[in-house]
Amino acid sequence: MNAVPALVTLHVWRVPRRALGAALLRMAREPRRLRALPGVRFAKLLGTGTGTGFGPADADLTRYAALVTWAEVPGPAAVRAVDAGWAAVAAGSARLDLTPRSSRGLWSGVAPFGTPEPPESRPAGQDDTGEEGAVLALTRARLRPTRAVTFWRAVPPVVAALHRAPGLLARFGIGEAPIGWQGTVTVWRSPADLAGFAYRTPQHRAVIARTPTDRWYAEDLFARFAVRGIDGDRAVLGWREEGRSQR
Repeated sequence: MNAVPALVTLHVWRVPRRALGAALLRMAREPRRLRALPGVRFAKLLGTGTGTGFGPADADLTRYAALVTWAEVPGPAAVRAVDAGWAAVAAGSARLDLTPRSSRGLWSGVAPFGTPEPPESRPAGQDDTGEEGAVLALTRARLRPTRAVTFWRAVPPVVAALHRAPGLLARFGIGEAPIGWQGTVTVWRSPADLAGFAYRTPQHRAVIARTPTDRWYAEDLFARFAVRGIDGDRAVLGWREEGRSQR
């Protein structure tokens, strides 16, 4: 699966507590249905976290997500099929339409976003196509069980720095399981804001430097996307309209 998908959609649903049982039932039943939808190349149904930490304590049982890659740009009916059933239990929802710009690593043994190759240089604040605009960064990892505790101890300074980062529009955690399978979604005002956090924040750089030696991950992936559109209630994403540091 090395071809770059025509479109990636991220669907997020907010569920009232009275509907948690129905939501958990859908989490058990939905993955196979999603993967079988026409045009879908890769799909993951995900739990979410608050984005204030990692591990079971960060789980948000009122929010769920689906990440779907499409071989061709889907029509409205195909996109609605992803949401089928969730509309009956969700109090709010949002969908982000994404185009892969860079990706490295694997997810369940495959490269779901292909291997897009960005140019070696581009103007600051512009995406790989020369376009300005919001970008989404996705990280996910399968932690080595013997390394999980040291990883969780290393990340609080990064989380605190992320909370203060200029240009951050939204953030939340994602995971296929409460323990050991986890990641983050962050949305940024511009590629320059994302790069500023990723490469110039001391706390984040320190964790990056430790990764090869501490060997936290059995499998990991980092991908960046151009945000082509956002539909629905941005509050479901934890949107910060100004994208400014929250001190």
